[in-house]
Amino acid sequence: MVEPHLAHGVAALKLLRERLYRRNPRELQKSQLPSAEAAITRAFDPAFKWRFPELDNRRGIELLHLAFAPDYGGDRVFAFIAGLGGMLHQAYNEQKEFYLLDRLDPQNLYNAARNIEIAVWKLSNARDERGNLLLLSNEAGPEGANLSFEREFGKLIAYQDILARILAQRSRRTLRFVVQNAAGAMFLPIR
Repeated sequence: MVEPHLAHGVAALKLLRERLYRRNPRELQKSQLPSAEAAITRAFDPAFKWRFPELDNRRGIELLHLAFAPDYGGDRVFAFIAGLGGMLHQAYNEQKEFYLLDRLDPQNLYNAARNIEIAVWKLSNARDERGNLLLLSNEAGPEGANLSFEREFGKLIAYQDILARILAQRSRRTLRFVVQNAAGAMFLPIR
């Protein structure tokens, strides 16, 4: 039951990364990798365990902060997706395979879903000193809005929420629900 949720989450991250590079080609140039495919392959290489030397071996929430730091000069797409991937990896106990006796903390999955919501808000609102978005995602054009990013992020959030609720119900645990204003929201801890 757990592995399909994780697999869908990883697939969504790969698709989002590809789309973000298409909308933000200047970020790919910062990575010094030959193509978006090479960048995707590197980001999802299991040998790195979501810690990359070019990102000072930071991971998870630290990379999400880095991706939106106004003075960061590196590849924001790489930092953003590596941050989300590392955070999910932590929420799933750093495992890819799950067995009957394995236990996941539903609160970590719930917190990961809220962190994705915060990251999406920052993606849509974080700007540089000139008022330009740090990363382009959704687009409102004359022929209508392109909300493909919103849909993918919505799926990613739903995967974590559904699994968190199922696991909480099975283990008779109560999730601590957190209500935050997105503008001032802090990323929630993943233990």
